[in-house]
Amino acid sequence: MSNIFSPYDADRPLRLRCSCGRDHSEAEHAAEASSSSAIAELRQRTSTPDFESYSRQFIEATLVKALFPQDAVRRRFLRAVGKGTAMAAIASVLPMASLQAMAQEKSTLEKKDLKIGFIPITCATPLIMAHPLGFYEKQGLKVDLMKTAGWALVRDKMLSREYDASHFLSPMPLAISMGLGSNAAPMNVATIQNVNGQAITLAMKHKNNRDPKQWKGFKFAVPFDYSMHNMLLRYYLAEAGLNPDSDVQIRVVPPAEMVANLKAGNIDGFLGPDPFNQRAVFEEAGFIHMLTKDLWDGHPCCAFGTSTEFIQKYPNTFAALYRAVLTSAAMASEARNRELIAKAIAPAQYLNQPEVVLQQVLTGRFADGLGKIQNVPNRAGFDPMPWQSMAVWMLTQMQRWGYIKGDVNYRQIAEKVFLITDARKYMKELGQKVPEDSAYPKFRIMGKEFDPAKAAEYAKSFAIQKTA
Repeated sequence: MSNIFSPYDADRPLRLRCSCGRDHSEAEHAAEASSSSAIAELRQRTSTPDFESYSRQFIEATLVKALFPQDAVRRRFLRAVGKGTAMAAIASVLPMASLQAMAQEKSTLEKKDLKIGFIPITCATPLIMAHPLGFYEKQGLKVDLMKTAGWALVRDKMLSREYDASHFLSPMPLAISMGLGSNAAPMNVATIQNVNGQAITLAMKHKNNRDPKQWKGFKFAVPFDYSMHNMLLRYYLAEAGLNPDSDVQIRVVPPAEMVANLKAGNIDGFLGPDPFNQRAVFEEAGFIHMLTKDLWDGHPCCAFGTSTEFIQKYPNTFAALYRAVLTSAAMASEARNRELIAKAIAPAQYLNQPEVVLQQVLTGRFADGLGKIQNVPNRAGFDPMPWQSMAVWMLTQMQRWGYIKGDVNYRQIAEKVFLITDARKYMKELGQKVPEDSAYPKFRIMGKEFDPAKAAEYAKSFAIQKTA
């Protein structure tokens, strides 16, 4: 790893005193002003009647369902009298306003001052946005967002209890809970932070070498061993007939250092998080070979989570955190908010990236580095559902590549770590649409179906896997 370039000032640009008198550059001043304006507009959107009516709608729907438990009867009643008349009639005999106020009451928080870790990548958008938009504050929490240099440090600070909760790579809570790469400590995935939002980026010298079968000897970077980036890159290479443990080199490099290493020629490419794929294009250091959504559309990447100990010790605080992050994820999921979000999270205290780079990532209209403008609206998404079959797939791949030895009780681990029941509960409380699918939906990865009910056979089915 000694030949990996680590620029000390990659995230700390040279500061020149601004004309406003503060100790920052004119560019930083402009970025902060743009961010403040975007945050103000986003805050205004959160105060619209539609946004604030979630709890009222939830209360109304619950009351109607309680009074008319049979679907057919309920539908006939609403058709006959209309929703407005129905709710007026119910309100005349039930204290609707009091029930709505009760629904919005917050239980006593066991702990209000929290430290939440994050890596400065677009995957962390819901966690980050909840801060300037006041979603944590609305839940009675005082949150310090702790910008962190790398995933090993996130893990260590969670294990030492320096952080109360954190932005995780979604396989990390599985690995930590099982004691893979660290001491074992039960961790939980509360929500998936983002889906898609990654890419395989190659150095410009490889623009005429797009066939992965020809990549023997390449050096790749991923952000962490226990990452979807590592698992998806390995899967892609193996499908092309390359053994990722012997035909190429895969190195762990912090996301903020990937572009610099690509420029320096230390790596041929990386499968990394955004905005660094787009940043490589912006700096003319590389091109986007493939979005990971084209490997598995809707795949999980990062997660929001905490320790099982924290949840048990501070249940009301955990519930408040959950509500704040889910509210933020719902806002980030709306395409109309993406340009404003890009402005809001661009400044140094968050991602420290050019707005144009973040806008290309979040809107899906982007330059690919090969002279084309692509339009892929679902390049990045923020579906929070922690499907337990996602955890099962991750476990099959960790087993495939030797990170897990021996047999695995996939469902037991998935159900302990991925809190889908809690996610549904708090989404319903917020009046958000909750998918009623099984916790174990099937997925298609590179055209092949993954059935979580047949996970053991799936893990053993690959021609290329760790043999020793």
